Parts: sequence; C-alpha cells; structure tokens
Amino acid sequence: MGIARKIFDEMPVRDVVSWNSIISGFLQNGEHGKAMAVFSEMGRSGVKLDRTTFAVALKASAGLGDCYVGVQIHGLAIRLGLVNDVFTGSALLDMYGKCNRVDDSLRVFREIPEKNWVSWSAMIATCTQNDRLFMGLELFNEMQNTGGVGVSQSIYATIFRSCAGLSASDLGAQFHCHAIKTDFGSDVIVGTATLDMYAKSGSIGDAHKIFNSMRKHNLRSYNAIIVGSILWLCVNQRLVSGTAMNALTMKTVFGTNVCVVNAMIDMYGKCGALFEATSVFNEMIYRDAVSWNAIIATNEQNGSEDNTLPLFSLMLQFGMDPDEFTYGSVLKACAGQQSVGSGKEIHGRIIKSGLGLEPFIGGALVHMYCKCGAMKEAKKIHDRSDPQPMVSWNAIISGFSLLQQTTVGLGMQIHAQVIKQQLQSDVYISSTLVDMYSKCGKLQDSELMYEKAPKKDLVAWNSLICGYSQHGLGEKALMLEPDDSSAYILLCNIYADAGMWGKVSAARRMMKANRLKKEPDCSWIEIRDEVHRFVSGDQSHLRCDNIYKNLSLLVDEMKWTGDMSFEFHL
Repeated sequence: MGIARKIFDEMPVRDVVSWNSIISGFLQNGEHGKAMAVFSEMGRSGVKLDRTTFAVALKASAGLGDCYVGVQIHGLAIRLGLVNDVFTGSALLDMYGKCNRVDDSLRVFREIPEKNWVSWSAMIATCTQNDRLFMGLELFNEMQNTGGVGVSQSIYATIFRSCAGLSASDLGAQFHCHAIKTDFGSDVIVGTATLDMYAKSGSIGDAHKIFNSMRKHNLRSYNAIIVGSILWLCVNQRLVSGTAMNALTMKTVFGTNVCVVNAMIDMYGKCGALFEATSVFNEMIYRDAVSWNAIIATNEQNGSEDNTLPLFSLMLQFGMDPDEFTYGSVLKACAGQQSVGSGKEIHGRIIKSGLGLEPFIGGALVHMYCKCGAMKEAKKIHDRSDPQPMVSWNAIISGFSLLQQTTVGLGMQIHAQVIKQQLQSDVYISSTLVDMYSKCGKLQDSELMYEKAPKKDLVAWNSLICGYSQHGLGEKALMLEPDDSSAYILLCNIYADAGMWGKVSAARRMMKANRLKKEPDCSWIEIRDEVHRFVSGDQSHLRCDNIYKNLSLLVDEMKWTGDMSFEFHL
C-alpha cells in the first residue's frame, strides 16, 4: 500500500474513482484507520462522493467498531440524498450491525424503498450476528412472502446458523427442504451450513447423511463434521480418552491437515479434555501459529494457567510470532494467577510488537491489571485506548467493585466517563455499576443506578440485596421485591453464610407472614437415554425407596468421616 499511496499522492488530478480505489485498498489490507483518514481527505478535497465512497467508508468505520463516525457518515449520506440507495443502505445495515445496534439497522432497512437480496442478506446476517435469531428467521419469511427476491447461498447459510444457535433442527429441516427445492441442496456452502446446523442441534446422524451426500467437500465441511462429532461425544459423555477419534483422524489424510488438527485441539479444549488436546498437539508434525494459540487457549480455559506461560515461551523459542489471540490467552492466564509481574513482562512484549493499540489487546490488559489489583495501570491503559472497547469498560468497573472502599473516587470518575460516552444504557455496564457502588457501601448511588437501569437483571438485583444485607439493611432489601420469595431466600442464605441465625429466623417469619412459599428445588440427570427428574421432598419416583436408602447411607458415611462442614440453607 506504500507504493499505491505514493502513486496516488503524485497524481496531478484525482477523480472519485482514484479516491475510492485508495480507500478500498487500505480497507482490503485491514488498515481501517488509514482508510478513514483518506476518506476525510477526500471530503476536504471537494470531490463529489458517490455510493461506492459511502460503502467503503462505512465498512472502515464498522471495522474500527466506531459507531460515532458511522453515524456521522450516515448523516452525510442523508444530506447528499444517497441514503435510500440500496448499495449505501446495505453498507449502513452492515455498519450498525457490527456496532451491535440492531434496531438502528432495522430502521435503515425499512427505509430502503427497493430491497434486493444484498440488503435482505445484510439485515438477516445482522440479526444472526447479534443473537436476534428469531428476528432473522422472521425476516426470511417476510422476504419469501414479499416475492421478487431470490434466495442466495449466503442467506441460506445465515438461516442455518440461526437454527443452529436455537438448536432447532426441526425448523432447520424445513429450511433444508426449501434449499433442495430451490436447487441449493448440492451447493457446498449451503451443504456445509446445513450439516453444521444438524451437528450443533444434536442430530449427528442427519449431519453425517448430509456430509456423505455432498458431491464436493471443502475444509469447512470437514471441520464441521469433525467438530460436530466431537461435540456430540462430549454431550453424551463418551469422550473418555479420545483415542478412537484421534485414530480415525490421524489415519486419514486429514491427520496431516493442520487446519483440521487445529480444530480438533480447539474442540477438545472446549470439551474440557485437556489431556486429549495435548496429545493431539504433541503428535503434530507441523504446527502453525493457530496450533500454538489453540493449545495455549485450551490450557488457560481449563484452569491450567501454570502451563500457559511455559507454552508461550516455547512458542517464542520455535520462532512463532504471537498475535492478539495469543496475547489475549496469556494475559487471561496472568490475571488468573494474579501475577502482575508476568503481566507487565507480557505488556512490554506487546508494546514492542506494535499490537498495543488493538482494542482487543487493550481490553485484555485492562482486565489483567484489574484482576491483579493494579487499578492505576488499568485506568491508564483504559484512558489511552481509542476507541475504548466495551470489554475494557466492563473490566475496569468490575475491578473497582472488587477493590471496594480504596477506589470509590476513581470508580466515580469512571462512572462520569460512562455518562459522557453515553454507555449507561448498556445492561452489563449498568449492572456492574450497581455492583461496584454496593460493594463500596455507596448504597444510595447503587439504588439510583438500579432504578435507572434499562433492564433490571438478576446480577444488579443480587448486588443490591447483598449490599443492603451486608450493611445491616436487610429489611430495605426486601422492599425491592416484597412479593418475590427469591429475595427472602437470597437474604436467608447471605445471613446463614455469616452465621447470623437470628436474622435467618426473622426473614423466614416475614416470609411466612406474607404467605410466600419457596419454589421446590429441582434437578435432572440423564442415565441411559432416560431423563430422571428430582424435586425436593418428592416421593413419586419409581425407585424412591432405593434413592432415599442410598441418600441415608451417604449422609451416615459423611458423618462417620467427619465431613459435615456444609451448611443447610433455605
């Protein structure tokens, strides 16, 4: 891009095509910041912007995750009368979707007068990417009812991802029939998405049928069937040693395919099978950076932080260059060990590598320093981040709540920044602020945050009740939800943990006086494909006598061994 920029700068006359080309070049090379800088230059040059200009500029702002800039570009498109253009509209949908603003994306979509398959595809994909899965499926049905718009392979792939996210194989089967009728059944992209949907929904038999019926396979289809099979083994608790799956893969040509083996390591890690993941990694003839990232992440995710840093050192010895994903896992391991020394060493490496400005890395560094109690360093990195990622805000507010009284002032400064950045409408951030103020003893501020929260979720509610009870205001805690038995139960458990049995009895009396009853505890277990349901005090199970007999034996054995340190709570 350096040569391209030099040629561009030396051009005596630059038209809209040359400006669009240089912006697109930076965009294709992942240099979103430079693309936006050239777009700003273009605006100042007086050259008339066209729909291609807006499309690439919106993609650049989406790549930066900078919705503020995207909104400004949207306003400019409105002034120039290009907002109703289907090309610009589709780019706006994509930008708002990647900024997690689905409602804004939908508003733009509704304003496009003539929608084509690109705009429908972008809107449905936006819903799927933001976990609005039902909305995506409803839009697909609306598209079908509208008529005049053909279904593309990308739309089918998105729809099958939605069905996979909902574990709705029955619904997915209907869309599968639709794909076959429209001659997309044999398409490799649609076929891969279909088998992935069946595998993730637990219909592994159907997934294998799709795989075997496909005329052509690619790496994604092989990854999908292997990953799906391993997941099915995990769910059915048949992943004991992994020897059979390893043997099957290693004996075929896929045993030498580094991408397939990397997928196996990743899936073993997600199944909690650290030994199997390590065995596969050790058997690899060739390892790339993804292989190292997978085994490092697997150790970190499975609580083996002690092995994470040595593996990172080994990766460096083998001449591999760490990327943001490597550093993300290693920083999490440092946070888990609360090893601020190792964290600072990794931070130094990140600065030397030039990755320090990546939003993902900035968030991971803030999280690590917060977990280690180094709040000044955390705040310094957070303040320097541009843009400040949501994970960074969440980490730093959580960090202040953990350190309690010593950092109330800094916490309030962060709250002021949250208001300035207009982030108080984020459910997670508002819940974390409630928790921070509760733990710091600022109960009035905590209650105010709870009342203003866009959604009063369980985390915020629990935090406020715990804050009241820990500061001797249990009765005020009950006033939050006086008709909800859950508040009384939570309060009783908090008092029981603190050994305040008098207050436990008082809370129980209040619960009885208000005629509130605790919902009976319930649990399930699947044995030999049969689900057994247990309710507290239940006498209806077919093997009830045998169950209570064994339970009595277990209690007697615990008494005999002296293991009765647990508390019976309400």
